[in-house]
Amino acid sequence: MKRLWFLGESAVLFGADQLMKTYVEQNFDRGEEKKLTDRIVLRRVHNRGMCLNLLEEEPGAVKYLSLFSASVLTLVYALSLMRKKGFWRKKGLALMAAGAWSNTFDRCARGHVVDYIGFRSENKKISDVTYNLGDFFIAAGGVTALLASLSVNVTSKKKNGRKSRAEEEPAEQ
Repeated sequence: MKRLWFLGESAVLFGADQLMKTYVEQNFDRGEEKKLTDRIVLRRVHNRGMCLNLLEEEPGAVKYLSLFSASVLTLVYALSLMRKKGFWRKKGLALMAAGAWSNTFDRCARGHVVDYIGFRSENKKISDVTYNLGDFFIAAGGVTALLASLSVNVTSKKKNGRKSRAEEEPAEQ
């Protein structure tokens, strides 16, 4: 039953990002900005490439890379759901899957990813970058899964009484 909570979380987050993308598509013109706070703005940007428009000249390749990556991530997520342990790893994978599938869905359905969250900064390059919720889900999920993996490794070494190679003292000759 707990597995369904993780899947439900991914579905709700996917839906939230898609709703925001649809809202921005319907209510914003390209280049239009609405100030949310002093530093955060909503705007409509179409990204045909990957992160920071990488491979924007190859939208077909980007679409298939996205499908492949989201599929591999989903397989890892499904395998982790079959295990009883690993709550934080599952949580991280749930976040990453929601973001990955939201952006992949955009690439397949729209031909581009809709980005809508920008940050104002003194640095123009930083101010020009625009994100969507899916991007934040991927980043937060990656950090969560990484910290969970590091925590498991440290805990298992302590339980097994093993020292890491860095902790072992060199043998005297």
